[in-house]
Amino acid sequence: IQTYNDAKHYAISAKIPEFSNKNRTLVVQYSVKIEQDIECGGAYIKLLSGYVNQKQFGGDTPYSLMFGPDICGTQTKKLHVILSYQGQNYPIKKDLQCETDKLNHFYTFILRPDASYSVLVDNKEREFGNMYTDWDILPPRKIKVKNAKKPVDWDDREYIDDPDDVKPKGYDSIPREIKDQKAEEPEDWDEEENGPWEAPKIPNPAYKGPWKAKLELLCFFFCCLAEFEDDPDLYVLKPIKYIGIEVWQVTSRSSLE
Repeated sequence: IQTYNDAKHYAISAKIPEFSNKNRTLVVQYSVKIEQDIECGGAYIKLLSGYVNQKQFGGDTPYSLMFGPDICGTQTKKLHVILSYQGQNYPIKKDLQCETDKLNHFYTFILRPDASYSVLVDNKEREFGNMYTDWDILPPRKIKVKNAKKPVDWDDREYIDDPDDVKPKGYDSIPREIKDQKAEEPEDWDEEENGPWEAPKIPNPAYKGPWKAKLELLCFFFCCLAEFEDDPDLYVLKPIKYIGIEVWQVTSRSSLE
């Protein structure tokens, strides 16, 4: 998608085969390129549930996930991650920064069945965490107890690696790239001039990146349990039926893929 007119709002959507992320890892990725110095603007990808009147799709259309950069002047350089839960939208509490140069950048949001998430920019992890702590969707699991004293040797970390989550055998030996088995040596390949022909490499679909153990919550000494009702399906979005892209800008020439 390429925009050309200044001070204009763009919105486009497409119906897709319905899917659910229940018991599955959700990965949303798209690229944005701002070709001119931008004064104010945003470029968001949205996952939509239920019926959507595509002719009227826009900023007021309900969504299950909104993800993308928002830039305005020198103060706002935010990367939005907004999740919908029981009809209400919840923005991420962390201050995520987006890119502001004129280059093409890939933005990726990953949401896992354990309610953990990662935000990647250009395939490098920019932020990670958990829905329980980084969105105000559910009430806190614990509340502070007055007059409680913390031991000197207490561990202040809220989450630790799950000791029962063991790295699969051979995980580190999975290569990032593999040879393209479908590639064929060109008929005009000159081995004397160019050396032995080798098939080009392609991304290995079995490569999942550096291994990370699942996180588990530590029990704080100076806190006690609040009235907390967990939702094991907190990470599950309503069944996705449409995908939308929304762009608003003062200065034109944005590219999205």
